[in-house]
Amino acid sequence: MAMVDFPFEVVEASGQHALATWEELKNAGRGTPVVLGSEIENFLRACNPAQRAQLPPVQDIVAVAASINFPNDLVKFRRDELAAAMAVLGNMTLSISVEDEEYEPPLGEWPAETSDSPGLSVVYDFVTGKPRPRVNIALIPTDDPNPVPAHLHWGHWNACPPPAYHVAALRTWRTRYGAELIGIGGDTINLRVSRRPATREEAIDLARVQHAYCNDIIDQGVGSYRALAGELMAHDWWYFWWD
Repeated sequence: MAMVDFPFEVVEASGQHALATWEELKNAGRGTPVVLGSEIENFLRACNPAQRAQLPPVQDIVAVAASINFPNDLVKFRRDELAAAMAVLGNMTLSISVEDEEYEPPLGEWPAETSDSPGLSVVYDFVTGKPRPRVNIALIPTDDPNPVPAHLHWGHWNACPPPAYHVAALRTWRTRYGAELIGIGGDTINLRVSRRPATREEAIDLARVQHAYCNDIIDQGVGSYRALAGELMAHDWWYFWWD
């Protein structure tokens, strides 16, 4: 699939200078920049004209997002997903129920120390841990960064929510925490916030919401609500990934 199918302007930068380039582009009046890392091929499938014709229009996704009461509707969406999966499994194993399979992470202990900030992870090579020599920054034709996942038709695989839920999450977190979408990869989102949770109670509540949004950050990551809450109070960067 050719780059000619990608419908947005793309600026190249080194991984080392990607954030600085993003900052320059943000103030350039050419749309909303988002760092794609070196994984632009992951976005081309939704950009093929024939494939794109089968996808809902961006304005329809944004309209759905506007109707979403986040995070309550996300929690309901997750429960409905689980109920549907259990119904399929129940045809084979009738003893399975949603209540049996629903998982709640442990509250855990408050961490004595936190990890290093995840930063703009999409610019780093997973194997070497070093910035990639070249990354791509897409310029999305909107002044509002919240609907960027809708423009990219990003999401709705495995446990990753559909695009409208990402738009709703960004809208809510931008209002409460000044969150900005800066990086998005094949399975990763990097947000930077201007306000961290002010109290441990607020941070734990936010950790619960983030687990509903992206369970892997606890289930395959820090291991408990308090561990994630500690990270949220310590850093300006939020990291989400879905495998």
